[in-house]
Amino acid sequence: MKPLRAAVVGAGHLGNFHAQKYCRSTATRLAAVVDVIPARAHQIARHSNARVYSDHRRLSGQVDIASVTVPTVHHYNVVRDLLEAGIHVLVEKPFTATLAEGRDLLALSESVNRILQVGHIEQFNAVTRAIRQHIDEPMFIESCRISPFQLRGTDVNVVLDLMIHDIDLIHSLVNAPIRHIHASGGVVLSSQIDIANARIQFENGCVANVTASRVSKKSERSMRIFQANSYLSADFIKQTLALYSKSGTVITDDIDPESILSTSVKISPGDALEAEIDDFVGSVQTGRAPLVSGREGLQALEIAFDIMRQLESNPLPGQRPRLHVAGAGS
Repeated sequence: MKPLRAAVVGAGHLGNFHAQKYCRSTATRLAAVVDVIPARAHQIARHSNARVYSDHRRLSGQVDIASVTVPTVHHYNVVRDLLEAGIHVLVEKPFTATLAEGRDLLALSESVNRILQVGHIEQFNAVTRAIRQHIDEPMFIESCRISPFQLRGTDVNVVLDLMIHDIDLIHSLVNAPIRHIHASGGVVLSSQIDIANARIQFENGCVANVTASRVSKKSERSMRIFQANSYLSADFIKQTLALYSKSGTVITDDIDPESILSTSVKISPGDALEAEIDDFVGSVQTGRAPLVSGREGLQALEIAFDIMRQLESNPLPGQRPRLHVAGAGS
């Protein structure tokens, strides 16, 4: 099969990684790199025969697929133009800056019959794959995603920057509609929400407690999942998963601690971004839906905006209340 001609739009931190994967894959050929600052695009393209453009609209007829790694505020215009040019698109999360934009792009991708994938990379984490092999019916999920402050990513608040990873993952694991959300959080260092907590109750009774911060001293990406007779403890940074379970299924108050089994689940090493791009390329080649399509990306965005509305309308001490989430759309 002839390699797909690939482009990367946005020659920043993430764009560099996407370009590396396209160069290494036998199923793709890096054909173009686009950035409004051509010198940055040349830095990425210099080890390949990729062309450099300053305008993504120049890609029409030049490539088959494209990764969009520009700031979120530009997602809509870039993805729209690429889809209209007949190019399949993998866009980094969050999907779009507003819900209206996300809905429009989803409808457009379906009308032009092009793959639209959203880069929720934790779905391709080796730990996530292991979790899915041991999960049954979650009752309670607790996730924590915290990191030190850095300027990259502050074009959006912490819900769209970090929490949305866990929103997407938890929603797919529970696989049930949401009944209620209660959220709180506040601005600490940047001009937008830097720390947030959301308690999400699903229609099937499952509850998720989700915390995200980008003003912490350490980095942590962990999740604990409780279900009947067992619970899972995952560390996405250390790439570990522990399973705790009791022998037998009879519920009793007389539990011998020695009967609680602890198992370290073997994690098969993997490159999450490589797996994500392989899924994207495979979807384009076969026509099947990607693991995280525009539809799943929009669902995660809708939940994120529900959380953001609560953060805006229920400010913590020292926070200025706002009347609406800017740019949310309807």
